Parts: sequence; structure tokens; C-alpha cells
Amino acid sequence: MIDVGQKLPSFSLQNQDGAARSANDYAGKWLVLYVYPKDDTPGCTIQGKSFTATKADFDAANAVVVGLSEDDVASHKSFCDKFSFTIELLADPEKKLLAALGVAQSEWKGTMYWERSTFLVDPQGVVRKVYAKVDPNGHEKVVLDDIAKLKG
Repeated sequence: MIDVGQKLPSFSLQNQDGAARSANDYAGKWLVLYVYPKDDTPGCTIQGKSFTATKADFDAANAVVVGLSEDDVASHKSFCDKFSFTIELLADPEKKLLAALGVAQSEWKGTMYWERSTFLVDPQGVVRKVYAKVDPNGHEKVVLDDIAKLKG
């Protein structure tokens, strides 16, 4: 997995609306890039709802929350619409950014999935904290606290 102190890998992916996004789009803000296994599954829904519910807190901290999975744009759009998410989801069906980040995979009931991980990136594009095997319950509060601590 990518280490603290490394630059976020460059990427060009589409969000749930089909808009192209790159690392440069988030420059100047804290980026909470959270990897989740699959759209519209229980833990992923909890996480998306939690980040949406605290979006104003992240905005106040000069931070943007972006979800990442290998699901495609249409799946992300449906997921966002179903739960009224106000956060952005990036589609990585070719698994390029997921691989560049070094996100681990696990097997569950014969299916491989990307482990829930979060990368906290500072406004200069440097990874400042990596969270592996994330519990979706309350994770947003941990990240907000860590942003405050890192800002000093």
C-alpha cells in the first residue's frame, strides 16, 4: 500500500456524473479518498451516508470526500441517487488507481473485493495518513479529528 509521505498517484477517472476527475482537481484542499468494495452494499451504504451527513464539517475543514471503487459510472450514479449522496464517487473499472494505491484485496464467499481503505491527502497532494481495514461506523469522525490534528 502507498506510504505516508508519498504523493498521491496521478489519475484520470470519471465520477458518478461522467465528469473527468484528476488529482489536480483536488489540489489546495484536503482529500479524503476512501476505497469501498461495492456500490449499494450494507457497509458501503453506511459509509456513503455518514460522509454525506458530515459533508458540511468536511467543507468547513477545507476537505473534500471522494469514494472510489471498481464499479462503473452508471452503478455510481444509481447508488448516489438512491441514497441522495452529496459526495463524489469515482469509477475505476480498470482498477488503475486501486492498483497504484496498493489497496489489498480479500475473498468473501468466493468473490474478490477491495478492502475498505482511506487515504488522507494534504492540499499539496501528499498522503498524510492511511487507514486500512476501515470500519465504516464512525470512520468519518476519526478522519475529521485527524484533519484537525494534522492542520495543527
